[in-house]
Amino acid sequence: MSGEIGAAPPYFRTRPSIAYNECVSYTRTYPKPEVMSPAGYWPQLNTAIEAGADSVYFGLHQFTARAKVGFDLEELPEVMRTLHGRGVRGYLTFNTLVFDNELQEAVRQLERIAKAGTDAVIVQDIAIAKLAHQIAPDLEVHGSTQMSITSAEGVALAQQFGVQRVVLARELSLEEIRAIRRQTDCELEMFVHGALCVSYSGQCFSSEAWGGRSANRGQCAQACRLPYELYVDGKHKPLGDARYLLSPGDLSALSLMPEIVKLGLSSLKIEGRYKESDYVALTTAAYRKAVDEAWANLPSTHTAAEAQQLEQVYSRGLGPHFIQGTNHQTVVKGRSPRHRGVCMGRVLRVFADKGMILLWPNEAHSTWPLKPGDGVVFDAADWRSPQEPEEGGRLYQVRGLRSGELELRFGNGAIKFERIRAGDLLWRSHDPELHKAAQLYTQGRTQVQKQGLRMRVRVQVGQPLQLEGHLLKFPSIKASTSSSEPLGAAETQAFSEALLHEQLGRLGNTPYELAALDIQLDGNPFVPTSLLNKMRRDIVEQIVALQAQPLERVVRAGGDVLRETELAPHTPHVIGQDTPQLHILVRTPEQLEAALAISPKPTSITLDYLDLYGLRPAVEQVQAAGITARVASPRVLKPDEQRVVNFLVRLDCEILVRSAGLLQALRAVGATSERAPVWIGDFSLNAANVLTAQTFLDLGLSRITPTYDLNADQIAQLTQAVNASQIEVVAYMHLPVFHMEHCVFCRFLSNGTSYKDCGHPCEKHRVALRDVNGRAHPVMADVGCRNTVFGAEAQEISAHLDRLREVGIRHYRLEFVHESAEQVRAVSAAFQRTLANQQSSVDLGRQLRQLSPQGTTEGSFFVPMG
Repeated sequence: MSGEIGAAPPYFRTRPSIAYNECVSYTRTYPKPEVMSPAGYWPQLNTAIEAGADSVYFGLHQFTARAKVGFDLEELPEVMRTLHGRGVRGYLTFNTLVFDNELQEAVRQLERIAKAGTDAVIVQDIAIAKLAHQIAPDLEVHGSTQMSITSAEGVALAQQFGVQRVVLARELSLEEIRAIRRQTDCELEMFVHGALCVSYSGQCFSSEAWGGRSANRGQCAQACRLPYELYVDGKHKPLGDARYLLSPGDLSALSLMPEIVKLGLSSLKIEGRYKESDYVALTTAAYRKAVDEAWANLPSTHTAAEAQQLEQVYSRGLGPHFIQGTNHQTVVKGRSPRHRGVCMGRVLRVFADKGMILLWPNEAHSTWPLKPGDGVVFDAADWRSPQEPEEGGRLYQVRGLRSGELELRFGNGAIKFERIRAGDLLWRSHDPELHKAAQLYTQGRTQVQKQGLRMRVRVQVGQPLQLEGHLLKFPSIKASTSSSEPLGAAETQAFSEALLHEQLGRLGNTPYELAALDIQLDGNPFVPTSLLNKMRRDIVEQIVALQAQPLERVVRAGGDVLRETELAPHTPHVIGQDTPQLHILVRTPEQLEAALAISPKPTSITLDYLDLYGLRPAVEQVQAAGITARVASPRVLKPDEQRVVNFLVRLDCEILVRSAGLLQALRAVGATSERAPVWIGDFSLNAANVLTAQTFLDLGLSRITPTYDLNADQIAQLTQAVNASQIEVVAYMHLPVFHMEHCVFCRFLSNGTSYKDCGHPCEKHRVALRDVNGRAHPVMADVGCRNTVFGAEAQEISAHLDRLREVGIRHYRLEFVHESAEQVRAVSAAFQRTLANQQSSVDLGRQLRQLSPQGTTEGSFFVPMG
């Protein structure tokens, strides 16, 4: 392999230190990054404004990744008037995949969204990005983090769809973000605070697999927050209190703000559209202060008490996590999946008869002590079952002892002392004082955040008084007024500049404050106070009216745009016209040997190996057997992984393309190739409608695999506009429910922090996660050390195979995970018999149920009634 990719070690996962592939170099001065806050509804939106947000993101009740909260479409004009009246930008999340039968409604909403003055739409689906840009060219389109963009190539491809800003994946480090920044002029955005998904956003199919609810459709069921048991080589491995193996802590980048503001990012995003107003208030205010201080090169004034406030208001344990690089020992602690607040100490003794607990406090108590009225919870994760509710209640009395211990008392019947034991951790889960701290921003009685107003006044005897004003942040918003009569000379006292400052600065409970006053004086005029007040009010009224005006933009009818992009339907397929093609994907040499022995031969064999080492001999082995060889690419491509592109190309075989960034990189390499490469787009490109599918095909893919969000009927409908021969369906697989940067092997089978010191247990052991229902979900690592958790049951297509063959789909792929060589042969043979019309699809389904070690399911193929 070293001959293929230079001086790299014999496996790509060691990630050698190499120079970044800086295809383009930009030198520009970037503006101060926005502080962007979440808003589930009006209370959070108004709170974000008062706490100092530069922008707010929110959703409607449809086409949003947070389906439980949001505004009605009819409310949107008022939302935008409210935001713009306070100098805040509004970004609307339109960040779900859109099905074909929803495109008409989607473009209708996009048209109204643009007319309402929305500053930007945040999208996941590339079809929506293109349509939004066509409907309103000056409506900004932002690429959601659900686009899974982790490289400059991914950014470049998004830009081709009309995307002007990209929200980068939360798994990127500052160094990786810096590398992307150097290679693109696109606006970039990063998350700096809030919950982390264990899976790459847009690459999680757990809700789809286990509940028929798609995370890509705003219906995340949070399966990552459930308890699992670890099985290594078929044996249970006890992990003590680490029951929640896939539940990461929450992100906090507050301490890194001096470094982050220098990255050249357009926006810093706070997660939390499901969070309450107190959370929005305290996080927004904290990041507002941190960004302002870092931008001004001032030392941080963030205190330990303020840090505890953020932890108290909501967290699963705050930390910088991936932003500072990989440390798999810290991302997932595994003790709890939910908000706990601040850990205040450990139980020393329980005096049930006295209704009292003796606690040894930790350092948090010295900066923010426990007090009566606090809500607390006892953490017994090291001995109590995850299914048992935790014990907790409100403190009635707190008394410090000379020994340093605390005596805690509770009201009668408040807690069950028999469910508490020495050694339990105690967390403060609620502090009433925290609500009071947030009330400055949540009550809405006063306008806390003011927009700086610069005024210029011309004062001259014999001339009308002239007053101009403009906003410092938005200089184009300006107003002017003048007195109806010229000014007379002062008779008894000299002109006072202090009077001008005092009267013009009386902006009261308006959205403005006097930031600067320029005075042009000629003579000793007399300026009545009443005149100054009247003219000040006039300036304010004009600017308020200007800020309330909707944005002027050209908006085309969404229906017209959609009709222009509609694709001509293809001639209906006649069954039997084309021979079905069977493609097999294997992940181990043993599976490969079995696939090579299948008769008749499969059309292709795809190699999806842990290491790139050994791929060249395996490819040659497949080709020597007269079978088309394919190699599966990683689903994530980071800046320091660019050389994998050249390695894959030099294998001189077909490539299963799993990321948009890789597709863009391959297109750059393929442009210089002597012969046309063959690339097959995989499910992870999230092609959910004909426009997205055709877009990817137009970019050079030979075939596209529909996203697993589509059921069998929706897959069949794709053939009405996309040639059926260009669709490849995965007919048997274990649904890849989580694809994550977090490495289960490193975290629980080593003491290492990353691939550098973990000892690579993924090469030695077979791992599965067993859920509360007894299903064991296989876990595998890829060439970039990223893990994929696969569904236990095999998802198979037998119930719908006849229908898909009738519409002309002839490419079917079988994907194996932990199957044995014999199972690979048996499953493949069953499909071959069915595709050759030697047995029915019903027989196929029956055989697969017997062959699959943990049973089978229709899974995402299931077509609901009605």
